Amino acid sequence: MSAEINSTPPAVRLFGKTGSSEAFAIRDFLHRSDIPFEWVEVKSEAQARESGADGPGDRRLPICVFSDGTRLEKPTIRQIIEKLGWFRDPSRSEYDLAIYGAGPAGLSAAVYGASDGLKTIVIERSAVGGQAGSSPKIENYLGFPSGISGAELADRAREQAARFGAEILLAREGVRGEFTAGKRIGYLADGTRIVARTAICATGIEYQRLPVPGEEHFRGAGLYYGGGASEASLCGNEHVVVVGGGNSAAQAALQFARFARRVTIAVRGDSLKSSVSAYLVDRIASTTNIALLTDTEVTALSGDETLQSVTLTNRRTGATQTIETRWLFVCIGGIPHTEWAVEAGVMRDEAGYLMTGPDLLDQHHRPRAWPLDRDPYYLETNVPGLFAAGDVRHGSVKRCASAVGEGAMAVAFVHRYLGSG
Repeated sequence: MSAEINSTPPAVRLFGKTGSSEAFAIRDFLHRSDIPFEWVEVKSEAQARESGADGPGDRRLPICVFSDGTRLEKPTIRQIIEKLGWFRDPSRSEYDLAIYGAGPAGLSAAVYGASDGLKTIVIERSAVGGQAGSSPKIENYLGFPSGISGAELADRAREQAARFGAEILLAREGVRGEFTAGKRIGYLADGTRIVARTAICATGIEYQRLPVPGEEHFRGAGLYYGGGASEASLCGNEHVVVVGGGNSAAQAALQFARFARRVTIAVRGDSLKSSVSAYLVDRIASTTNIALLTDTEVTALSGDETLQSVTLTNRRTGATQTIETRWLFVCIGGIPHTEWAVEAGVMRDEAGYLMTGPDLLDQHHRPRAWPLDRDPYYLETNVPGLFAAGDVRHGSVKRCASAVGEGAMAVAFVHRYLGSG
């Protein structure tokens, strides 16, 4: 079976096995990067030979075959990025603005920063778009009455930022920050050093891990985090389980319902109405192959190399049911990417979100060691010239449009900061 994603001729043919965590990571990256690709599930010797493998069990799978004939065996995301010509090093020794994270907030900041003439660089550890990039369809974003996929929205924003001159480094992760007088220095995992006069942290959040034995074993092999937009067309005539009570989970369930025989949504709360947009609640209620289980959580995972079944337990009654499935998608909670902030002395709340602006003030007193004769700007952290925008920020509204607005607003404060120095 082969499933072609997108009507555009594929730039990449990906050969592999369903249930392969490596193959899923590549599918997810290609989809979120809006790269046309064809997925070929290797089940026969003939399909294996087409990819250059010895058989369905060849350890060199997954294999990427590019339009120019290039083959990459078991490639990393960085190798794919390099082949696509997207991998690059910083072109400058110093920038006006460094943005960490290329989700909606980071891309918005890049567009406004670069268009305002700031020497701007964006550092992203994976694909552009953040969590929004994995959303199959965003329908309540201003200006898109028919909706737009998160991947397409992110790709448009990336192109827009690049046209204004912003540099975007992919497959790079910031691991340490150093703040000296007038400099915001970021150290990346590969040793690259980014020097900038100001910085915006827009690293977003990742979904919380499912606290169930076997989670690590089945991750990427039947258990997936996020909306799974790259996987929907592969779930034909199957039973899909979605865990989570937010808009991301609701959008994912509706997308899977177009292909799957049945979709079960498991939520810990007693309804979706308090956490999901009304239009999504109404659509779920009217979709005949979606079942909603409230007061329910996942308590067991079963399978050998790949997931085969999920046990769900009602939190009130203790009643359990086991669903045979190869597809479990988890969209619960959020963990901010702020581990670096501890060593750097950047203030966080108890959950790890970055504190900014008025939230830094204690009884109207400025943060300890705050060196300036003014209060921190609204999106500024306790380190002058370091700002936070989007989901990573304490008190932010977890919506795509809000993140875009905060990215633009952060750039306005960057100008104010630079102008005052």
